[in-house]
Amino acid sequence: MEEMHNIERRLTELEIKLSFTEDLVEDLNQIIVRQQQQLDAVMRELLQLRQQGPDDGTSPFRSLRDELPPHY
Repeated sequence: MEEMHNIERRLTELEIKLSFTEDLVEDLNQIIVRQQQQLDAVMRELLQLRQQGPDDGTSPFRSLRDELPPHY
């Protein structure tokens, strides 16, 4: 009888762990979907920025020093 009770207790513990694991996997899936959406948005924005820039590659390289005000 004790062995049967022990098996039932272990089974219950496993069911509880499984439930928590399923919840965790679902949460992780939602995070992955959200991150993929963010990545897709960043990629679209990057493509738009590339399209706005000059296409011929003739623009001179600009250093941050070129952007300093004259009093520096």
